[in-house]
Amino acid sequence: MRRLSLKTRLLFGAMFWTLGLFAVAGIGLNFLIFHHPYAPVIFHRTFTHVPLSILIASLLMFFGFLQVRRGVSPINQLRDRLAAVHQGREPRLSGDYPAEVQPLVDDLNALLDERGLRVTRAIAKAGDLAHGLKTPLAVLAHEAQQARAAGHAELAEAIAQQVDRMQRQIDYHLAQARAAASAATPGARADVAASADGLARTLRRLHADRGLTITVDVPAGHTFQGQREDLDEMLGNLLDNACKWARARVALTSALAAGRLTIDVDDDGPGLDPSMREAVLQRGVRADQAAHGSGLGLAIVRDLAGVYGGDIELTASPLGGLRARLGLPGN
Repeated sequence: MRRLSLKTRLLFGAMFWTLGLFAVAGIGLNFLIFHHPYAPVIFHRTFTHVPLSILIASLLMFFGFLQVRRGVSPINQLRDRLAAVHQGREPRLSGDYPAEVQPLVDDLNALLDERGLRVTRAIAKAGDLAHGLKTPLAVLAHEAQQARAAGHAELAEAIAQQVDRMQRQIDYHLAQARAAASAATPGARADVAASADGLARTLRRLHADRGLTITVDVPAGHTFQGQREDLDEMLGNLLDNACKWARARVALTSALAAGRLTIDVDDDGPGLDPSMREAVLQRGVRADQAAHGSGLGLAIVRDLAGVYGGDIELTASPLGGLRARLGLPGN
């Protein structure tokens, strides 16, 4: 059944309300006449029906108020659903609206669909570009190995450094583009436990010879409002950095409060001097330029988190090493 138009509801509401006001005015007039010393007997008889008149007036005014409220309620629903889209809880506007509002809702949904399609295409283009560059970089890396085998160590090292630099830049900008597109696409969700567990299993195999203990303590239901690939990128960099400098233990934990997801990655390594903690988060600071655990990976984490309105902070860990605290939107 089609919803009544906003104009119709307001018209009915005004009509019922006006009739109710007329009834109230009639009751007041009747009351004044009834108390007049020269009032005819007919008014005394009429006044006996005042309770019924009050009931009718109250019902008329109530129905008038109800119609106006129901007429305005779709506007409030639209506001709430727009907030849900903005917060990423809904991909588009849903619901049935009055004839005056429905065209606006349809246009907004069309705009959201078009934006989603453009974002999908942009992500695909960025992926194609990155994939297209992998083969030339692999060829250059192979040439570096051949040069090293031929005794040209300096040339091989120069080529390897440039290949590594290009690969890092590709990864960095691809992650940035994907995150920016994801943040503009509402409704994305990623399970923190699934991401962290998968990364921990991989890193345990990579560092099996060192006997590292990597623990993950993430309650069920903790989700990140973004793409799984971006969460993997951030947690992967933090865990890899922690494993690189840990002596024996790495721990990942998460907490959720008021829509804010906090993920801590701790290690028992040598830690990082407080004066260097901000520096290693800057883009371009490499491990050989700063201190333990630095590199482009932490800058990627910082920038990815920033796209989603999050942040990263480096502090001393209870395990004795470094704690990376990642703040992200969650639910």
